[in-house]
Amino acid sequence: MRQLAVCAVLVGLLLVTAFLALILGASGVPVSDVVATLVGQGSSEFVVWSLRLPRWVMGALVGAELALAGAVFQTLLRNPLASPDIIGVTGGAALSAAFSTLILGASGIAVAGWAFGGALLAAAVIALLSGTGGVSGFRFVIIGISVAFVASGLLGYLIARADVRRAQEAFAWLAGSVQGATWPEIAIVAGVGAALMLALRVLHRPLSALALGDDVAAQLGVHVARDRLVLLGLAVCLAAIGCAFTGVIGFVAFASAPIARRLVGEGSLALVAAPLTGAVIVTASDLIAQHLFAGFTVSVPVGVITSLLAAPYMLWLLAGLGRRGLGG
Repeated sequence: MRQLAVCAVLVGLLLVTAFLALILGASGVPVSDVVATLVGQGSSEFVVWSLRLPRWVMGALVGAELALAGAVFQTLLRNPLASPDIIGVTGGAALSAAFSTLILGASGIAVAGWAFGGALLAAAVIALLSGTGGVSGFRFVIIGISVAFVASGLLGYLIARADVRRAQEAFAWLAGSVQGATWPEIAIVAGVGAALMLALRVLHRPLSALALGDDVAAQLGVHVARDRLVLLGLAVCLAAIGCAFTGVIGFVAFASAPIARRLVGEGSLALVAAPLTGAVIVTASDLIAQHLFAGFTVSVPVGVITSLLAAPYMLWLLAGLGRRGLGG
């Protein structure tokens, strides 16, 4: 009952962000006209269907996919730092996207393809460097963090040597933004994400068993090494498609699952609550970026807002650890 109640509240909050995203804006569209447009009778089709609704839908999808990817990583590796944006997966996507933009002059869906491939390549490098049987635990996380630093360094080099105009284009992607989302892009993100989520649903039993530890999972008939690798691969693909079209939206994959588990109870995997939490975080942060900073001459990307949330979250997390006597 607690999990159902939490998920219901999160769905309600998500609908609130959708309502606010559609009615707020500089164009001054009345609420009645927004509602009428949604049912095909209004006069604001371009504003609602081409600008506001795609932006909200993309934010909700990306937030859910990044959050679920983070939940799977943290469950399988049993480490709160095991998140795609911490261990270098999204760093690989950022480096690959910057390379395609700054060196190859790519744009549009080609950049998204390079970002997706870069995330997969970074994950493969981490797995290979971890060695046989190393796709688990502390070693995988440490190697992933090292790969993230390498990707960050190479990214800095590419931007430093780039033309100023090209560098600005790369920064716009790297900051993470759902502005300018289109329905064809949304269809790709939604279609690939739905297929990956369905695959994770099919593999829910081995995921739940692996959360109890390798020994228990093996006793329950789970092929530990194979199933962990498959599940991590699905999570990597979720994170990759989640940032392929929007850029790097930090903090979401890292924090959504721990927040959701605090809400529904520590014993739960929160595989439904976590995506809902991620969707709420991204859509609410985008509202803040659009309207709280509306006076800025340059539009504030949603990734900036989500990254700013990381500091208070870490303080809250450390305070919780201190109360339980785990803060060192």
